[in-house]
Amino acid sequence: MTAMTPNSTMSAKPKVRPRPQVMRLTDAAAERVKELAGRADSEIVGLRVGIKNGGCAGQSYTVEYAHEVRPTDEVVEDKGVKILVDPKAVLFLLGTEMDYKADKMQAQFVFNNPNQISACGCGESVQLTPAKIDG
Repeated sequence: MTAMTPNSTMSAKPKVRPRPQVMRLTDAAAERVKELAGRADSEIVGLRVGIKNGGCAGQSYTVEYAHEVRPTDEVVEDKGVKILVDPKAVLFLLGTEMDYKADKMQAQFVFNNPNQISACGCGESVQLTPAKIDG
């Protein structure tokens, strides 16, 4: 007669998958964030990025100074700067590259977002769909 041994696969904990980084920054965007942080009237910890409803396409990106990290913020540290993502915007921003473009007529942060399905003609608003999560 043989002794029964517990099956090691039944007691093994599932592997924890690493969380994907919500956003990444281009070098130009990181440099601009550093410039803005240096010029701010008070100390900031980074920029807060989110999504708000409005505009002709339905949604628009928001970027503002962040003076503190909120417990619910998704913190993205990339190229020496900190971006705080509003928790309600995470699924809409997953996989986004934040860039900074400047030309003769305008200078602005540009979001290269794989979740964007359309944009208005003026470029001020977008239509986004939540990211599809595999697994």
